[in-house]
Amino acid sequence: MNGTLHMGHGFTISKIEFSAGYQRLLGKRALFPCGFHVTGMPIKASSDKIIREIAKFGEDFEGYQPPASNDDPDLEPVPDTSTATSASAAAVAKAKKGKVASKNTGLEYQFQIMEAADIPRAEIKKFVDPYYWLKYFPPIAMADLTALGARIDWRRTFLTTDANPYYDAFVRWQMNRLHDLDKIKFGMRYTIYSPLDGQPCMDHDRSEGEGGGPTEYTGVKMEVVEWSPAALETIGNVINGKKVFLVAATLRPETMYGQTNCFVGTTLDYGLFSANDEEIYVCSYRAARNMAFQDIIKPRDNPVKLAELKGSQIIGTKIKAPFSVNPEVYVLPMEGVLASKGTGVVTSVPSDSPDDYATLMDLRKKAEFYKINPEWAALDPVPVLSTPTYGEMTAPVLVKQMKIQSQKDTLRLAEAKELAYKEGFYKGTMSIGEFKGMPVEEAKPRVRQRMIEAGLAFAYAEPDRFVKSRSGDECVVALMDQWYLDYGEEKWKAQAEKLLERMNTYSSETKHAFEAVLNWLNKWACARTYGLGSKLPWDPQFLVESLSDSTIYMSYYTISNLLHSDMNGSKPGPLGVTPDQMTDEVWDYVLAS
Repeated sequence: MNGTLHMGHGFTISKIEFSAGYQRLLGKRALFPCGFHVTGMPIKASSDKIIREIAKFGEDFEGYQPPASNDDPDLEPVPDTSTATSASAAAVAKAKKGKVASKNTGLEYQFQIMEAADIPRAEIKKFVDPYYWLKYFPPIAMADLTALGARIDWRRTFLTTDANPYYDAFVRWQMNRLHDLDKIKFGMRYTIYSPLDGQPCMDHDRSEGEGGGPTEYTGVKMEVVEWSPAALETIGNVINGKKVFLVAATLRPETMYGQTNCFVGTTLDYGLFSANDEEIYVCSYRAARNMAFQDIIKPRDNPVKLAELKGSQIIGTKIKAPFSVNPEVYVLPMEGVLASKGTGVVTSVPSDSPDDYATLMDLRKKAEFYKINPEWAALDPVPVLSTPTYGEMTAPVLVKQMKIQSQKDTLRLAEAKELAYKEGFYKGTMSIGEFKGMPVEEAKPRVRQRMIEAGLAFAYAEPDRFVKSRSGDECVVALMDQWYLDYGEEKWKAQAEKLLERMNTYSSETKHAFEAVLNWLNKWACARTYGLGSKLPWDPQFLVESLSDSTIYMSYYTISNLLHSDMNGSKPGPLGVTPDQMTDEVWDYVLAS
């Protein structure tokens, strides 16, 4: 509830409204309740922005002067912090211009966004209190929905978080029972994390990247044997006796036997980051930042960059190739290397990867154009695995069959890559190494473990897409101790699937959506330290995160009108029950007996 209703809310509510109206026309008693979810980061993040802006411009922002340009080094542009509906009956006329924060407002500061919603400057300072938002916007939503003619039973409305002591008791009961059943656990795990906010960044906390999660790679350590002259000139004396490794992130550790070279992007920036007292890693800053929050690079939250190189300066560097039949290979240029994925360093296995093979052939044909020594690209593809369809040279066969002419043929290369991976992983057998003759699917984790045990690789993870928190921070994957709901537990998952079979979902599309979520939902972080919410009963330094406190809220509608007579639970309902009387045992009796 950090703004007024917008078109998305109208679309969702209209479907419920039409359905409820239709069922009532059939003579049914159709219940349409509506509450207000205020849990999580959006409101707190917005109120914190106002605090910073008051410190910068004054209590009524009188010190603000429109800049000549949109660049302000002191404060970042306000991201989308809107997630929910609606405000104070007396303020109904004040905030009719849509949600308080929008991705396309063109406004730089939070107070400007509030003004655009017809909130007077003199009143904006009240919003430094995150709980003031809860008083201001829900009544506006109620008035708007009533004006729309929505058939909502407002007797059952409520706010989430500890702002409503009845709902707070309900959530604490839910979490206690899940904890008692060992469904909530504590341990080290990968999670999407906002360094700025200092906590996990779940879907409701994001302005971009909803649905994204960690992708786990194998970080392959390729020790520098001999630097290129251009790199050596720039590095100077920063190495100071440490070993230096180019670090590549791969999803195919089982193919490392066939490395013939390594690729970097010529225009990308690479840093030399101090990993520990003995080692330096070469990779992109984005990758180093992820590594720092996984205890791969020290210190944990601040990777130390000793020097910076352009990819073009690294070309021609000789490195060791772990597990490869070619113990030493060269760093070569590749046009498709992305700074936004992996480490910016790419291992090359041209027998298995169509991209690698096409690029290697380009480099051989146009060595002078790419400014490389032909000897650097002289190693031939090495058979690594065998498949029924493509034999031992999957990539060369696919490139020839699909008539791929160069590394610039990105569409057909993407198709070839998918064919090669599926065929190799599901039908391939290893042609080389300790696990020769073993199915690739079984060999992959074994090769990875051998590389890690030998100190030649490590586990590395990063977000599977760009994720930005509502505070404007690019998120990383962090390895951290946290409370999580073990949704992936087989017995619990089977119970959910059995229940789904009994449900009337009204369409196969809805049922398939449920099945898809049950398949990917696994270990879900259920606690945070920043924002609004109910405190975790057994560990009150944490708050229950915004999805975990609303998984069974529908059941609360059945009794909310009996418990309290206003949305924030300040007035007891017709039963005269007080919040402190709603103990876990009472909730057990009402909802779980």
